[in-house]
Amino acid sequence: MRVEVSVEPADDELRSLLNWLRREPEIRRTATLEMRERAPREGEMGAAADVLQLITDNGWNAANFALALAAWKRTRPRASRVTVRRDDLVEALTDCSEEQIERIIRLLQEGQGDGQRGAES
Repeated sequence: MRVEVSVEPADDELRSLLNWLRREPEIRRTATLEMRERAPREGEMGAAADVLQLITDNGWNAANFALALAAWKRTRPRASRVTVRRDDLVEALTDCSEEQIERIIRLLQEGQGDGQRGAES
């Protein structure tokens, strides 16, 4: 499974998130993490901002990832918007509420099919 995570504003925040996730033993064991330039989507010109790409294996635990993501976000000194994308499904993490975390877990566990759900919180 491929998952893209973006952070707005991006500056050094995406690299901080990458380093945070790489320190999580469970995530490091079950996912490959790398920074990439996201390919432009339909209607976009040129390459978009950097994204963090995760490629997971069968031992993947979506809840561990979502909780690590929320823990990182809570440490940030300024407000940011974290977006998790799997295929055409998108969820945003803005306030780390239980509801947002649960939606991200569902997106990562089920996440099959077309369309977009819950992009705005």
